[in-house]
Amino acid sequence: MASPESHLLLHLFLLFLHFSSSSAAAGLTNLIYKGCANQNFQDPVASENLKTLFTALVSQSSTTNFYKTISGGNDQSTTSITGLYQCRGDLSNNDCNTCVTKLPNAIQKLCSRDTIAARVQLVGCYMRYEVIGFQQVPATELLYKQCSSRSASGSGYSERLVAALSLIPKGVSNGKGYYAGGYQSVYVLGQCEGDLGGGECVNCVKSAAETGRNECQSSISGHIFLQQCYISYTYYPDGVPGAGDGGVGVGGVETGATETEGSGGGRNNTEKTVAIVFGGLAGLGLVVAFLLVLKSAFKKKKEHHHSYGGY
Repeated sequence: MASPESHLLLHLFLLFLHFSSSSAAAGLTNLIYKGCANQNFQDPVASENLKTLFTALVSQSSTTNFYKTISGGNDQSTTSITGLYQCRGDLSNNDCNTCVTKLPNAIQKLCSRDTIAARVQLVGCYMRYEVIGFQQVPATELLYKQCSSRSASGSGYSERLVAALSLIPKGVSNGKGYYAGGYQSVYVLGQCEGDLGGGECVNCVKSAAETGRNECQSSISGHIFLQQCYISYTYYPDGVPGAGDGGVGVGGVETGATETEGSGGGRNNTEKTVAIVFGGLAGLGLVVAFLLVLKSAFKKKKEHHHSYGGY
């Protein structure tokens, strides 16, 4: 029969996992950037159409990670609104829904409630809409960039980065517009908007990768968001902190990826599964450390009791 201490350890462990899971899900809804038009609807019908659009988009997010629709009847009316959402390619339907559900309120808080066009990008998803007739920017227009202030030291980084980024176009063409992987400690992720065709998707992520190299140069990480695709990369010259074998941090909460390790000396390239995690492994380490401390405390208490009682 399990001791009371074992029951308490199990209870605390499950409680810790619950909060860790909640924290990971919450991370999906962290804001990356926003874009808001500086004009508002002139017709109240358009405002009602926007509410209808939000409802339609959120309702679909529990079944698919991309959805696009028009609210207002047709694509000719000046009060009709077209909009879409997209979740990161590795997210479950439940996580996608959790993320997308946050977007309508986020848009209306970050932008005017009646702005004619808006876009908000969270870690795990984004949503955008515009009134019919709103001027669109090209698919490869740069919307937002973030480059690490830390630069890679030593030689060979540029070649590693080029090799890693070159995996994204190949990956999105085979992976339905989404790819996560890595090469020699450079971990990358790329995704295209759901209705972007194969060739257009490849061209978009190529443009994003080139922008990343030009804008971020020797930075150890870069995040590039274009109108219809984005790429992200992170370099770990000393290995992933706390990772051990497998597990890297590139910009998400857990997503399956494949790392291709190039090597000299005639060795064959190898592939290994890696988990792209922000803080997940560090969190697991805290769980283990926490349990070990508790176990040690219970052991000391038990030993003290035995010596005091003589048995």
